[in-house]
Amino acid sequence: MKSVLLYYPFQIAENANSGSKLRPKEIYNAFLEWGSQRGIEILLLSGSSEDRENQFERWKKQGKLDDLLFCYMENQTIPLWLTDANHIPKKPFVDLKVMKFLKQRNIPVGVFYRDVYWKFDELYPLKGVKKHVMKTIYRLEEKFYEKYCHVIFLPSDAMGNFVEINRKKVALPPGGRKREIVRNNSSGQTGKGIYVGGINNEDYGLFLLLDALEIVNKEGQVCDLTVVCRQDEYEKLPDNKKERLKNLKVTVKHLSGEALNQLYQEMDFAFIPRFKSTYNDFSVPVKLVEYLSNELPVIATNCSAQEEIINRDGYGVICKDDPNSMAEAIATMINNAELYRENIKKTFIEKHSWVARVERVASVLLKEEI
Repeated sequence: MKSVLLYYPFQIAENANSGSKLRPKEIYNAFLEWGSQRGIEILLLSGSSEDRENQFERWKKQGKLDDLLFCYMENQTIPLWLTDANHIPKKPFVDLKVMKFLKQRNIPVGVFYRDVYWKFDELYPLKGVKKHVMKTIYRLEEKFYEKYCHVIFLPSDAMGNFVEINRKKVALPPGGRKREIVRNNSSGQTGKGIYVGGINNEDYGLFLLLDALEIVNKEGQVCDLTVVCRQDEYEKLPDNKKERLKNLKVTVKHLSGEALNQLYQEMDFAFIPRFKSTYNDFSVPVKLVEYLSNELPVIATNCSAQEEIINRDGYGVICKDDPNSMAEAIATMINNAELYRENIKKTFIEKHSWVARVERVASVLLKEEI
């Protein structure tokens, strides 16, 4: 039986409470769906370095790796050799052993290279000698992928400019989830917008959004805003910022999971007001995928990766990262939200689902697109 190897050189999180923890599970489930439709067995090799080595040797003896089509691999924000507990690998050479095995058999390998935040001094927290040592290890990881991988999968095309690996680079669909949406249509005259995310970092743009809200509601309330954030972040806000939220009639909630999904069904559109920067230009916010999976049109700033996804199929309105431009975008959204929502319904899951992501990986690694 033909098979595909999924190689995760880390322990999969039991409680996936973030996009980075959720993605490996979602990809695995999508591969299982893809494989069952084609009679292809999906072999997941993950866990600690010791677990991986034991499983790898067991599968070799059983002959389960004799008819592999390709290998899809994920990396994390720390180098693959440091993912064991306390960052000390019990079996430091297992990754090399697996990759050499695949290379000797000419099995195509692709790795999803998820982030390059370590290349930005303003984002990478380590300092001094530790920073120098870690950056050296990251560069060794890049060389490792260059030697053993055929394709580098990325969150966006724009990120490829910062990945120093001399291999074919391919951006993957962001991975949307099909949901049954039952919208609670508002009988009011105002548009209902939602912002979900951090409020304690100016880069996230919440207070840029408030400036725009103040402009658009100047002659009368045309847009209501609900902010969903962590309770501890809200409590740490200065009193003057809390007062501003109150004066602008902003509803603040602390929700997650199914309660948040229910709230999405009461909203007309959503916001991603991040300030434009080199890093924000190539990153794809998890919230963008979450909004679109809930059929919410998006007002977003013109950071390149999110702009491309939204504009390509008409999923919302793009604006500059200044209050007047965002105020204009809000007015445009209020008049056209249903049109954007219909576009999302027509194409988002088809083009950007987890299964679409797996199909892209398979197509590239099976050399249908190389």
